[in-house]
Amino acid sequence: MRPAMRLWPHPILSLFLTLFWLILADSWTFGSLVMGGFLGLAIPLLTAPWWPDKPRLKRPALLIPYIGIVLYDVVISSLHVARVILFLRPEEIRSTYVAVETSLTSPEAIALLAGTITMTPGTLTADLSADGKVLLIHALHAPDPQALRDDIHSRYEARLKRIFA
Repeated sequence: MRPAMRLWPHPILSLFLTLFWLILADSWTFGSLVMGGFLGLAIPLLTAPWWPDKPRLKRPALLIPYIGIVLYDVVISSLHVARVILFLRPEEIRSTYVAVETSLTSPEAIALLAGTITMTPGTLTADLSADGKVLLIHALHAPDPQALRDDIHSRYEARLKRIFA
């Protein structure tokens, strides 16, 4: 292994952790940058032995529009959840569990799909089958479970396939 890779095994993760620290600290000072940089280097170094392989990103640039779509969906879903809670009577709310089969093969892609679903208000990834092919999703209000499955496949899974292929 090259010396730079031993010191910095996951540079994108290091950058993400540093930026995430700055956002969480809500302080863009030199001290926060140093602390974020330290965490960005230390966490990947300490966890490197448990990373089997680097994730294979076929098209990493497609992560940017994916993040944009997820952020848009978070806002729209927040409004949808507010509408459900404020304007539907309890007997009108159709909470349900939906099994969503996935054709993703990368563990990182599956984890990102599960995290995306959980991060979107009104849905939660409750379980993953032992073979990693089926996600159990809880939806606050899903009058049409098949439409929820279709949305997950078209909005998230199809894009993740192009990113991780």
